[in-house]
Amino acid sequence: MSSNLPMPLPLIERPAKPVARLLLAHGAGAGMQSDFMQWLSTALVVENIEVWRFNFPYMQQQVAEQKKRPPNPMPKLQQAFLQQLQQCPQDLPLYIGGKSMGGRVASMLAVDASLPIAGVLTYGYPFHAPGKQQYRTGHFAELTKPLLILQGERDTFGTKDELADQHWPGVSMHWLTDGDHSLKPRKKSGFTQQQLIAEAAAVSRSWLNAQFTKA
Repeated sequence: MSSNLPMPLPLIERPAKPVARLLLAHGAGAGMQSDFMQWLSTALVVENIEVWRFNFPYMQQQVAEQKKRPPNPMPKLQQAFLQQLQQCPQDLPLYIGGKSMGGRVASMLAVDASLPIAGVLTYGYPFHAPGKQQYRTGHFAELTKPLLILQGERDTFGTKDELADQHWPGVSMHWLTDGDHSLKPRKKSGFTQQQLIAEAAAVSRSWLNAQFTKA
């Protein structure tokens, strides 16, 4: 059935005066309509960033069949991302990114200098599977575009404590106070998930502004 599904149309949210366009991919477990993806998109639009969301093929099939499915292999995820990228016009600075797995896919595409993108933004990067030591950062040395990682301090896919001494050229990190993998803090922190998502969006805009200055 999956081979018969057409390429999904992106869900586009436009601010009145966009400064950039972000093609935003979802994480492994929840699609573009998840609460996190909707909240993040809304917060980014407030920062005048136009957001294009889409579902990977397995998620499109999951939605159609109402049956949980595993993610596609990485090459298929990359191919699907590239197909969506080809639909994006070039009238605004174009960035790609995503939540967790979606951000990882975007960062892996950024080793290709020929892609018409200006950079990558990731929200909750999956540095490793929880409890594992196999890091997913080997391609960072080959990045041809700047990368911003917005990470919760308590993210079990990569905490602030374990990554404090890690540095990669062209990679910027911003830590969100007490946030988990979905940027959700504990009540005792005094922050809410929406506040951390809004902070992530504001930092995204500041980082974009810095990229515009360098361009």
